[in-house]
Amino acid sequence: MAAKRAERLVNLVIALLGTRQYVSAAKIRSIVPGYEPDDGTERADEAFKRMFERDKAELREIGVPLETGRTSAFDTEDGYRIARVDYELPEITLTGEEAAAVGLALRLWQSAQLAGAAQSALVKLRAAGIEVDSGRGVPIQPRLDAGEPAFEPCYVAARDRRVLTFDYRRPDEQAPHRRRVQPWGVVAWHGHWYLVGHDLDRRAPRVFRLSRVTGTPKASGPAGAFSPPADLDLAAVVARQESRAEQLVVVRASPGTAIGLRRTAEPLGAAEDGDDRLQLRTTEPEQLADTLAAYGADVLVEAPQSVRAAVIERLTRLAALGEPA
Repeated sequence: MAAKRAERLVNLVIALLGTRQYVSAAKIRSIVPGYEPDDGTERADEAFKRMFERDKAELREIGVPLETGRTSAFDTEDGYRIARVDYELPEITLTGEEAAAVGLALRLWQSAQLAGAAQSALVKLRAAGIEVDSGRGVPIQPRLDAGEPAFEPCYVAARDRRVLTFDYRRPDEQAPHRRRVQPWGVVAWHGHWYLVGHDLDRRAPRVFRLSRVTGTPKASGPAGAFSPPADLDLAAVVARQESRAEQLVVVRASPGTAIGLRRTAEPLGAAEDGDDRLQLRTTEPEQLADTLAAYGADVLVEAPQSVRAAVIERLTRLAALGEPA
């Protein structure tokens, strides 16, 4: 739909919503911008009639309840109006959890591909009288553009059903390897983003963590080149491949410090030296070691030894960077 036509339809809807009486075609022609002005010629009249008939059909086709009738017995021609009670959205009720989910989605959809849809959803909900707090605290807060540069090309390729090529480095590999994948979808699981698809070289379904993709993935071939499995559950596929045994990590934290860590930790009481003992659960000890190292001297790992050694290795490396040449 052309921009001028869309603007004219919006103006027409606004004009007909603003009155309870039926408005004649001649009146609509004079008050709604975009219609052929009345210059007294037959050509201008025919142009207006054709345009107005197309607009009426368009509004009815998209579900706008356009009524035709006469306000009084003295009217000589039919007029038009839109009954507000039939046009307005019905009452929408969201639970606290549903509103939080909408707020999370609005924070998630900040990429160029999804920002428009997010804004449209927000406007519609607020028009219905529901105030969605997009800043409400939710445990998971993906940051697509800044944190996962591979998200947008992977999402677009999965949406368009195009083959995706990218370099991928696993934790146990020194260098990345090229992958060719039919992408089925992108999903968040345990705070990370994953691409699920069919690996064309290995001829099997595979899961790829987006943070391990190097460079910019490239889509190739025609759209609609493949179809994902009908019963596909992206999260279940990732869970089966990424599931790891949970580890318990015990740390000591100085009183009043490591506030962020305490939010997810289980307190174990005070140590002999007055520090607080905390117990953490993790399936990714290497990532937890990064977090613990960031607290510096405020946090000391008691157990297990593997996590303690990982934190010491990180702190030692950081200390070496600060030594003079």
